[in-house]
Amino acid sequence: MQLKITSKNVDGILVIECSGRIVFGEESSLVREQVKQAIPDNKRIVLNLGEVNYIDSGGLGTLVALHTTALNAGSTIKLANLTKRVGDLLQVTKLLTVFDVCGSEGEAIESFRKAA
Repeated sequence: MQLKITSKNVDGILVIECSGRIVFGEESSLVREQVKQAIPDNKRIVLNLGEVNYIDSGGLGTLVALHTTALNAGSTIKLANLTKRVGDLLQVTKLLTVFDVCGSEGEAIESFRKAA
């Protein structure tokens, strides 16, 4: 399945919803470009991965790179709504300790509100 990305703004928090696969190549490049363009104008970003059914090492690398880019720009990216498969992969690779992961999009938005 081709990756689809949609975005919306909820109370000044950018929510980017990904659907499909985040794999090395066009898909990971698409995520990278969309999020990198958003970082300068958005200090709070939620990546909703609830519809991502597969992610490979290239996709993981892209998420780590975006996390670093955001931190360096004074922004924060939270991952939300992970599927079991993606959550397990982040746990096995120990990346759960790197990312701020929330159970749902709503939880991620609320955690940004509380921090403000």
